[in-house]
Amino acid sequence: ALTIALAFKGDVAADAVPVYIAGQLLGAFLGQCLVYALFKDHYDATADNPVGVRGTFCTAPTIPNTGRNLLSEIVGTFVLVFAILGFGNVAGAGGVGVDKLFVYGLIVSIGMSLGGLTGYAINPARDLGPRIAYAVLPVKNKTDANWGYGWIPVVGPIIGGLIAVVLFNFIF
Repeated sequence: ALTIALAFKGDVAADAVPVYIAGQLLGAFLGQCLVYALFKDHYDATADNPVGVRGTFCTAPTIPNTGRNLLSEIVGTFVLVFAILGFGNVAGAGGVGVDKLFVYGLIVSIGMSLGGLTGYAINPARDLGPRIAYAVLPVKNKTDANWGYGWIPVVGPIIGGLIAVVLFNFIF
């Protein structure tokens, strides 16, 4: 979502976007495969809870409501991208690593405030890569990958990021 937002803003070259997105999806997929390999015994031991196991791979709403779930992802990503853009204007913050600490705190705060609604993907790759891994890995007693919901953590963050750029450009 941030890559697309920054490309829309003009800070990332458009021809680099597909490469970045492919790398992010591949990294999320491979990371989830590694988690699966490391925790395979745990997954097998909890196979009687297939929805819970799927929840360790990808996000899902606590209460399914398409409009509110989509809005939650839009708002969470808007806050993240808008704050990152704003923090980029703070002179000297990047050189000492304060920017990384700030982004970490921001993600934790978004998770604490909105995480209970949807699991707060706030990044398409964070949900889509692991969801694809869940679909293809031989998870014991696997349920469906919940593709009916899977578009929300992809589309919502993209919309939120784009709105953040538009508002940021309007203000600054």
